[in-house]
Amino acid sequence: MRICKYETNNDYLLLITSKGKIKLEPFTEDIIRIVYTLEDNFSNKDSLIVRKNAKEGISYNVIETDDELKFSTKNLQISINKETGAFTYMDANRQILVREPEKGGKILTPVDVEKTVFEFEEDAQIEVKYSADGMRAESQNYKKKIDRTAYHTKLSFEWDEEEALYGLGSHEEGIMNLRGHHRYLYQQNMKAVVPMLVSTKGYGLLIDSYSLMIFRDDIYGSYIWTDVDDEMDFYFIYGPSLDKIVQNYRHLTGKTPMLPKWAFGYVQSKERYKTQKELLEVVEEYRERKIPLDVIVLDWQSWPGKLWGEKVLDKERFPDPEGMMDDLHSMNARLMVSIWPIMNAGGTNHKEMKEKGFLLGNQATYNAFDEKARKLYWEQAYNGLFSKGIDAWWCDCTEPFEADWKGEVKPEPEERLKINTEEAKKYLDPEYVNAYSLLHSKGIYEGQRNTTDDKRVINLTRSAYAGQHRYGTITWSGDITAKWETLKKQIPEGLNFCVTGEPYWTTDIGAFFTKNKPDLWFWDGDYNDGCNDLGYRELYVRWFQYAAFLPMFRSHGTDTPREVWRFGESGSIFYNTLLRFLKLRYRLMPYIYSVAGMVTHMDYTMMRVLAFDFRSDKEVYNISDQFMFGPAFLVNPVTDPMYYGPNSCPIEGVDKTRSVYLPKGCDWYDFWTGQRIEGGQKITTQAPLEIMPLFVKSGSIVPMGPEIQYVDEKKEAAIELRIYPGQDAIFTIYEDEGDNYNYEKGKYSETVIKWNDQSSILTFEKRKGHFNGIIEERTYKIVLVSEANGYGVEEAKKYDKVVNYKGEKIELQL
Repeated sequence: MRICKYETNNDYLLLITSKGKIKLEPFTEDIIRIVYTLEDNFSNKDSLIVRKNAKEGISYNVIETDDELKFSTKNLQISINKETGAFTYMDANRQILVREPEKGGKILTPVDVEKTVFEFEEDAQIEVKYSADGMRAESQNYKKKIDRTAYHTKLSFEWDEEEALYGLGSHEEGIMNLRGHHRYLYQQNMKAVVPMLVSTKGYGLLIDSYSLMIFRDDIYGSYIWTDVDDEMDFYFIYGPSLDKIVQNYRHLTGKTPMLPKWAFGYVQSKERYKTQKELLEVVEEYRERKIPLDVIVLDWQSWPGKLWGEKVLDKERFPDPEGMMDDLHSMNARLMVSIWPIMNAGGTNHKEMKEKGFLLGNQATYNAFDEKARKLYWEQAYNGLFSKGIDAWWCDCTEPFEADWKGEVKPEPEERLKINTEEAKKYLDPEYVNAYSLLHSKGIYEGQRNTTDDKRVINLTRSAYAGQHRYGTITWSGDITAKWETLKKQIPEGLNFCVTGEPYWTTDIGAFFTKNKPDLWFWDGDYNDGCNDLGYRELYVRWFQYAAFLPMFRSHGTDTPREVWRFGESGSIFYNTLLRFLKLRYRLMPYIYSVAGMVTHMDYTMMRVLAFDFRSDKEVYNISDQFMFGPAFLVNPVTDPMYYGPNSCPIEGVDKTRSVYLPKGCDWYDFWTGQRIEGGQKITTQAPLEIMPLFVKSGSIVPMGPEIQYVDEKKEAAIELRIYPGQDAIFTIYEDEGDNYNYEKGKYSETVIKWNDQSSILTFEKRKGHFNGIIEERTYKIVLVSEANGYGVEEAKKYDKVVNYKGEKIELQL
């Protein structure tokens, strides 16, 4: 691809090449959009990913030499080989970030795009099936025709030998560093795609495509391939820190709204609570036992009879929805309800959708790409559920045409790709098969926001896409199986999801399937006796410990009950350990909610691959079983059994320890003992069942609240402020009204707290902001952490200082 000539326009550089046109369009000093087309004109379609006002008025420079064009903004440079069209991306100091192959890195290959034409006579054959993954409907009357010509796109790079690559969403394989691997990017039960790649060399790549994609860095090459696009369209994003890359990603895709404070409490779910009576009794049991709880979940089939997807509660099993909600709210608990995009014929929801032509070709799934259909879907959800007082949405099956959830043998990866994407292409435009969840989430968010600002949107969804965070979503990893190997794989998958800039992810604590059914490849758990199996209890406790440091702390699954008391009574090591980590989660609520404030107001990331904070330490690049939770905590889940195998079979001779790498550049404190340890080394630390190794970075300030049963209990209580000396520290305590959007109007407060390590002076800056219900005076009990004091879940034995903070600046000598 030879550069024939170039044109400088006010806001972009146009390259006329021997094979099409390329546009370089600076959005900010750190972000350049690059579009390549073989058509006469660039596409004028609006992006589903990038917000319309993301482009700033940025000037750029172009310098031409004999061999190259040099395009630059303040922070980025791109060198373009005039003979081959190959791009080399550099920072302002001309340090190479990444380059395309010398022969060039951009290829467009024409492809015919097929469209499905359905024949909808009165007796049209729609086959309805039910499986472990719910209802599916398939049309039998259709034909294919060529709709248009589009392109396969292929974007190639020569990645540096030592750089690590992260991102692309949450999948099954448990890969951390994507170097040397490939990923098939399509939506499936256990695949949530985000087409964002992040490098430890300080840049990111956002691919603005919604079709099937493939990432490769293996013997077949190093590239990103898309199946159906009008043109190649991507954003090169400079950091160099991973936090700055995420900030720039959210500049393009939008801010993350605050989730309600109670969303960060404990969420109890299972498949499934069947009646109003059962639901209320479970919450009552939590309150009687004084076990913390904020949310209970109503899984699928809460609708009447066989009216799958009807957004209304069955009157026989839930006779008084408003009364049920009043009872739950009086116990300070919230309700999340599962809703589906697919609807069975016979119900009012289906009838309304069909009459208005809002159903896709299977005559069961609503067309989330149609704005009017989205509005009707919300109206139905409002009338049947939201108006009754329900608090949160669980948008299940948001990859509605997944088709490989059957059979005793798991299909090969390439076969699964074909099965699932061909089924999706049957009903969706092949150019948009990955975007259904994005549009479905948009409809829920906009519907609720247009209804009220008094209740924040929260939507737990199984699929994801770039930009979906702006709709109040949390993605979970799908219907996984109860194995130690699965737990181990969840950690890197969650980290690769969050590093993309989509901040909220979770997993089913204990996995969805615990039993083994030989006739179904996915129902492959190791514990047929469920919570009665001591081996499963051990796995569940370790999963629970890990999940206490996820954005959403949620238990869910089938085959066996999931309530805390199902794993032993009070006094047993399983029960007591679960309660211990519940207590820790709730004591950390001031810290967690403040970090959530950072996510919204500072574009921060709560669940952090180690390269976020230790990019200069190459030892962390391939660590897949440790992560940072906010700025302070190094979380180290235990992912191997130490006590029991399946069928309660005792395990002998296993050390109750875990190897942990402590990143260099700081000291670390053992959370459980207060011991201070030098960073930059691998240690072996104690890890009996009641302990998950947990370390706190020196130079951290951690606010901890009292023991509570729900997030808003004891609002006026004192905060224990733990200071971890060794470096200067700063932390901002964020507070707002908790479950409305008044923070968008500036109704929130921030209390900046600073620690000067050399002088041992702790400073409370003047409080910024105000909101209804603010605690004007707050007692802070300050403790300098050491081996003598300030460690573990319990409150400190003594305090170095106690101060009554009234919002004015205070300096304390410790």
